[in-house]
Amino acid sequence: MSRLLLRRALSGAAVVFGVLTLMFFLLRLAPGDPARLLVGPTATESQIAAQRHALGLDRPAPVQYAAWLGRFVRGDWGSSIATGRPVRRMLGEAWPATVRLVGLSLVLSYLLGIAVGAVQAIRNGRLDTALSVVTVTLFALPGYWLGLMLVMLFTYRARMLPAFGAAGFDADFLTGAARLADRLRHLALPLATLTLIGIGGTARYVRGAMLDVAGAQFVTTARAKGLSPMRVAVHHVLRNALIPVLTLLGLSLPALFSGAVFIEAIFAWPGVGRVLVEAVQARDYPVVMAATAVSAALVVLGNLLAELLVAWADPRVTGKAT
Repeated sequence: MSRLLLRRALSGAAVVFGVLTLMFFLLRLAPGDPARLLVGPTATESQIAAQRHALGLDRPAPVQYAAWLGRFVRGDWGSSIATGRPVRRMLGEAWPATVRLVGLSLVLSYLLGIAVGAVQAIRNGRLDTALSVVTVTLFALPGYWLGLMLVMLFTYRARMLPAFGAAGFDADFLTGAARLADRLRHLALPLATLTLIGIGGTARYVRGAMLDVAGAQFVTTARAKGLSPMRVAVHHVLRNALIPVLTLLGLSLPALFSGAVFIEAIFAWPGVGRVLVEAVQARDYPVVMAATAVSAALVVLGNLLAELLVAWADPRVTGKAT
């Protein structure tokens, strides 16, 4: 087990390194000059050149990359080009909001998705067909479009929920239940957007896994013993179908984090995704690289967690890996 974890950790570190390397050089190839944006449109070419020299952007890209990587691995993430604030402080303030949003969405997506998928597998017929249409539609919807539609419906038409930020302007003056209610109202729409899409994919996967397990010999034996259909479905079919579903957890995390980037931008959610989008718009290289590193590390850790869950649920996986 320890050797398996070590291999997964090393491969995860290689993935993070590859993502950072690719992002670094893609940023340099993208149009836009942070020095020109920083000094303003009225600056002369000599002023722009001086600013580029001060930022170290006039050196060859491989030299810049080697210097940045050396500082980054030592824990020096630099300062934001646009704001001058330390990058570590900016991300330290932003990542809890992203983890809260993505974590809650992941829990709700799997709980509701497993329930819907189980109902589909157990109850064939019109209910299965109707739920299949709903889940496939949800899974196919672009996250940003669904978010905008929820804003239009619940913010501008129904005037029920706020669409922007994690708290109201008067949040500092609220206490107790009123403060909690304000936070939940601001969380509702971005959380609903991510969760609805996640439910669609999870339900489709659970339904297929349960139908595959339903034809297994041990399920036929359980039915022959006279066990009730509900007991067979829950204790034999669903329980064994959840083992491959744990693998889906690791596969869904990259999509979930990438989707959260756009959702945070739409709802002005103060997380890493919003910081990343604003930094890309400002060509704020240090912030983009650090935010990319944090997002990639979270995805790798999520995949490692999924591996541990699968090994715990099915010890044969560990034996095969070794």
